[in-house]
Amino acid sequence: MFIDILFLVLGLLLILIAAETFTNGIETFGRKFSFSQAVVGSLFAAVGTALPETILPLVAIFFYKGEAAHDIGVGAILGAPFMLSTLAFFLVGLTVLASSVKKRRKFEMQVEMHSTRRDLLFFLPMYSAAVLIPVLAGPSFSVLIAVLLVAGYIFYAYRTFRCESADIEHPGEMYLSRLGRKMKLTKSDDPHLALILLQVFGALAVMITGAHTFVEALEHVSLLFGMNPLLFALLLAPVATELPEKINSVTWTWKGRDTLALGNITGAMVFQSTFPVCVGLLFTEWKLTGMALFSAIIALASSLIVLADLTFRKRLSPVTLLLGGGLYLIYAIALVTGNT
Repeated sequence: MFIDILFLVLGLLLILIAAETFTNGIETFGRKFSFSQAVVGSLFAAVGTALPETILPLVAIFFYKGEAAHDIGVGAILGAPFMLSTLAFFLVGLTVLASSVKKRRKFEMQVEMHSTRRDLLFFLPMYSAAVLIPVLAGPSFSVLIAVLLVAGYIFYAYRTFRCESADIEHPGEMYLSRLGRKMKLTKSDDPHLALILLQVFGALAVMITGAHTFVEALEHVSLLFGMNPLLFALLLAPVATELPEKINSVTWTWKGRDTLALGNITGAMVFQSTFPVCVGLLFTEWKLTGMALFSAIIALASSLIVLADLTFRKRLSPVTLLLGGGLYLIYAIALVTGNT
């Protein structure tokens, strides 16, 4: 038990350090090529930090057999959008609250409304189709839905690159560049592309290692307490695998870069509703019932609440994001009580 807890802490520390290093590197990459905040947050950062939770269901579905592996794979696929649309939103709102209490900023979100609305307007119909059509019409449309989801994400990436968005503000000096200047290896303030990619992919590798260390230790702890695989996959595993997005977004929110913070979450939601879901549609039975279906409904409901705030009030309140924590708590209580 002590060793598992030690690895839990180690995995979390690796993720925290790597997330800060990754956001610093990806901001420098965006500034070097004059990419907008929307592109950096919703595409580069979102897809990069989505790798841990994308790898988990692929490993479970393709390399392990049996009902438990199936449950973990499907649970991880559904758990990613659920955690992003509830717990990740909540943590951003909580960060705004904490930083406003410390007088670092006002209790409000400064985001590009059209970028966040675009992400949600892609996520809601695509994830709804992937979840509800198989429930209503059976698995006969699985291949067609998978093709449409991939096409939808390609169109989403195109729209993100083409949309108007502000440049990244005051990204700060890249850590490896600062280290190189202190060691007198370079005098340039403009880091070479190879150095930027070394920091970004190095941080990503450490982040994935930390996430897997955390998940493995968390799985051992869950088995010691007698939790079943579906409970672990839906409630616990995504908490760990979504840590990169959560920590990156908390870091950006704390620095006042709300568009990057929220784009990292909503962009990951779009990605998680396409490629991983396609794997579930094509390589599993994808029979969503009970708490699995409820998790998808909660994710859609939370996203609708945020979209409604953006559409009707023309702003995004931190209070709206904090509501995600309440939805997560409702689901957690229902899941735990239903499995006891």
